[in-house]
Amino acid sequence: MLLKNASVYNDRFEPEKTDILIEDGLIARIGSNLEAEEAVDLTDNIIVPGFIEIHIHGCDGADISDEDENSLQKMSRFLSRHGVTSFCPATMTLPKEQLVSQFKVVKSFMGKEEGAYIHGINMEGPFIAVSQKGAQSADHIRPPDIEEFRQLNSICNICLVDLAPETQGAMEFAREASKVCTVSQAHTDADFETAQEGYQNGFSHATHLFSAMPPVQHRAPGPVVAAFDNKTSTAELICDGIHAHPPVLRMAFRLLGEDRSVVVSDAMRAAGCPDGVYELGGQKVIVEKGRAALESGNLAGSTTNMHREFLNLLNFNIPFKQALKSCTINPAKVIGVEAVTGSIAEGKRADLLVMDEFLRIKSVFVKGKNVFSA
Repeated sequence: MLLKNASVYNDRFEPEKTDILIEDGLIARIGSNLEAEEAVDLTDNIIVPGFIEIHIHGCDGADISDEDENSLQKMSRFLSRHGVTSFCPATMTLPKEQLVSQFKVVKSFMGKEEGAYIHGINMEGPFIAVSQKGAQSADHIRPPDIEEFRQLNSICNICLVDLAPETQGAMEFAREASKVCTVSQAHTDADFETAQEGYQNGFSHATHLFSAMPPVQHRAPGPVVAAFDNKTSTAELICDGIHAHPPVLRMAFRLLGEDRSVVVSDAMRAAGCPDGVYELGGQKVIVEKGRAALESGNLAGSTTNMHREFLNLLNFNIPFKQALKSCTINPAKVIGVEAVTGSIAEGKRADLLVMDEFLRIKSVFVKGKNVFSA
């Protein structure tokens, strides 16, 4: 297939008028005067890399905790309709046996996706701090256990594991787990010094920055400032305008720079659904005007999607290039898949998002297959 006459955001994330030749699910050639039996004229459209969602629990009424391949398929299709070409479903703080079951279902499902495909699992719980549990269940929080981690990873590969650096044994766990996947500071009450120590002992990412962390104080900077201050780590941000005020997001994107900022939705099953009562990690969630919260008032994930967040960032005056990289190559680097996806380059998977001049989604290609057209 040949995609012709679009403005293509190349591997430098700069637009150029060119064509893309897709063969066997890969970007075979980028250039002019290319030929193929099937050609699609995309004049007045832009092509960007497909979005990569590394932190999502559910959407469209489905959730990884359903332990059901049909739910994962619903997530896969929904995500592709919103510009996402690959993702990491995120587990919650749950008993080990439930995690084992969820990991087995995800592993069985991988390769059957009809929309966005799965890289592996984001293990958000259970090795977190009770004091910053957020919407996680306190009943199942437990100390870091490298053997449990290894057992789960042997069932289905873990792309990212969350950890509160102040918990007993966290540094030792992080040093070992970081040999397998990205280790992220999350749901933590750590002081600045402990968070900083974590980045020297295997941590390299921060989960939904600002959320489930102590607020920044000028004499007690905490894990948020540690994330900004560590120049080699990345940090994810929920950009729905609810989890962080737009000026705070502008500050965060400016401090992180265009290579360290990562957009996630942290969406739960109510994403794409009407307001009402839902469930997340075994807890009741009330959604009102798109805001998802526990009965206690704690935010419980989001109901947004990455395309909506991308548009939000542009409205919040985040530079286009940084917003785009934060949805594509940056999350790819976090989970170590940047060699195969996350940017438009010859030899990479043809994971592509086609938008019109108003940034409305027109088509989505996953591994060269057109999985959605508006």
